[in-house]
Amino acid sequence: MKKYAILFVCTDNLSRSPTAEEVLRQKAIQQGLINRVEMASAATHDLNNGEPIDYHVQKHAMRRGYDMSALSARLLRSEDFAHFDLILAMQDSTLQTLRAQCPAEFQYKLQAFTGYCSATVGPDVPDLFYGKPGDIELVLDLIEDGCDGVLLDVKEKLG
Repeated sequence: MKKYAILFVCTDNLSRSPTAEEVLRQKAIQQGLINRVEMASAATHDLNNGEPIDYHVQKHAMRRGYDMSALSARLLRSEDFAHFDLILAMQDSTLQTLRAQCPAEFQYKLQAFTGYCSATVGPDVPDLFYGKPGDIELVLDLIEDGCDGVLLDVKEKLG
């Protein structure tokens, strides 16, 4: 059985998208869906390909039980558009970049991650490289909430 595949995308794949990948992984494990859902993350820009996830983000995530030490930044590949069932942009500018790169036949897969949050939020998960250390906790809250919404949607699709 093919897994329902979800890709999280941000600019450099060092904080927001890999955090969402790991949060979704842990939530899928907790809900018994890990054998039915595949998750990954990628960058739209080749700034840090192969580098480990931001240390500060990893430290905060680990306090909540999310271990991102095995993850590293990777660049979006053209075949990702065909492979993944849902491609979630962590900010509006990323969604615009994805729309420009994505073949017409796969445009329907592109969504804003924040659209899955229970509370009304803007189109962007805040970029942690331009904030304060306390922002990491707020971003983790937002990502946990959005991943809950993603899994609710996936459960409906899986039946």
